Amino acid sequence: MTLGKEKINYLNIPTPLHRLDRISEDLGINLYLKRDDITNFGTGGNKLRKLEYFVKDALDQGATCLVTVGGAQTNHGRLTASVAAKYGMKAVIVAVDPYPGEISANLLLDGIMGCDVYLVQEDGVHTEDELLQAQVDRITAEMEAKGEKVYYIPMGGSNELGILGYYDCALELAEQTKSMGLDDVRVVTTVGSMGTYMGLAVGIANEELPLRLTGVSILPNELSAKETAEEYFDRVKAFYNLELEMNADSFDITEDYIYGAYNNPVKEVRDAIYYMGRKEGIIMDPCYTGKAFCGLLDMVKKGIIKKGENVVMIHTGGIPGIYTKHHRVEFERELEKYIHIV
Repeated sequence: MTLGKEKINYLNIPTPLHRLDRISEDLGINLYLKRDDITNFGTGGNKLRKLEYFVKDALDQGATCLVTVGGAQTNHGRLTASVAAKYGMKAVIVAVDPYPGEISANLLLDGIMGCDVYLVQEDGVHTEDELLQAQVDRITAEMEAKGEKVYYIPMGGSNELGILGYYDCALELAEQTKSMGLDDVRVVTTVGSMGTYMGLAVGIANEELPLRLTGVSILPNELSAKETAEEYFDRVKAFYNLELEMNADSFDITEDYIYGAYNNPVKEVRDAIYYMGRKEGIIMDPCYTGKAFCGLLDMVKKGIIKKGENVVMIHTGGIPGIYTKHHRVEFERELEKYIHIV
């Protein structure tokens, strides 16, 4: 139980915390990877921690169908489909996205788990949020007419309830680093819909944990990432009646590694993925962890992360993203040299 809310315990936690010896030697820091990519459903990923709380709430309300939103290749949607399957519920994903021309990556996995994906096309009149809401309302009405009870989960599972998964993870990580004799630990994570970052930030601050958090934003926002974080925290504070005080300046989030867009192919990011794969045998994705690791490498190079620091990066998963067409073609072009036909 966290902050008065209950969850269903289905995760294989604590997830491992591995020291990356070869990269640590290269960079002159002590770099550890928190392996939330190897959680145990739907090929794994960070959203499963959040979904422990959403599934509990949904089942308590008698829900039979989980509906969520995101991009066509949403990792959160895939993991929502996985827990829906585990607990005997239907799952539906609604995305404002064109059909990518193939059923691959997360779309393929969604179908394997029996999840319907609705790809809503832009009409030049309504905003993306308006289009999403209209389709969610329509699908909810259709499902309820068939006797289903729908439970809606927001994009990325990022709301007041969704933070609790990574509030838990902050506590878990503090125990792990303590048992390993690590102090003054910097935690680095991606910042997308922000639920993972906010859960860590609130957990660290509210529990007074000996951890420092750095977020690497991977998408542009109308507001700055820090302003967005302040608004999100204000909702969390009110929801849980926290005495904790935080404002925009409380949040360490860099926006230097967005590279212009969300989920775009970036050479520097692919190079960081190759570096991790060739040094440690660990795969990262080009949308989230690849960008965050690329940022981490640059922060070490610039001295923002100091030599000798203890650094934990959270691997949030997202590996199917490598197999999306617009990323895959870039990898294929660069890696063709490794194929030898004899």
